[in-house]
Amino acid sequence: MKSLGKTLKEARELIPFTLRQVEEAIGISNAYLSQLENDKIKKPSANILYKLSNLYGMELNTLLAASGIIEKSFPQKSRLLNTVALASETLTDDEEKELLTYLKYIRFSKKKDE
Repeated sequence: MKSLGKTLKEARELIPFTLRQVEEAIGISNAYLSQLENDKIKKPSANILYKLSNLYGMELNTLLAASGIIEKSFPQKSRLLNTVALASETLTDDEEKELLTYLKYIRFSKKKDE
């Protein structure tokens, strides 16, 4: 399982938001978020995770499990990735990684063109 920090950073970069944009959107300081993303803070409050899950369009249980607050009972994918997958199929871990990599590439290319 990915660390909480890696999960949060990937989710933020997919939107894409800067640390400051997250701070402005939900009131979590960018310094605190940076510490979370770098796994310096291991167990944030459920309230912080709730705010981040809503902003990032993720299942709260994914973040709660990554932080060790609850046990992960079944694989969770973000709502975005499940929407992309065919209605009767879920993405494999490899498919999810490839899709995230491709999406980052598209967004990076788009920024270069602007």
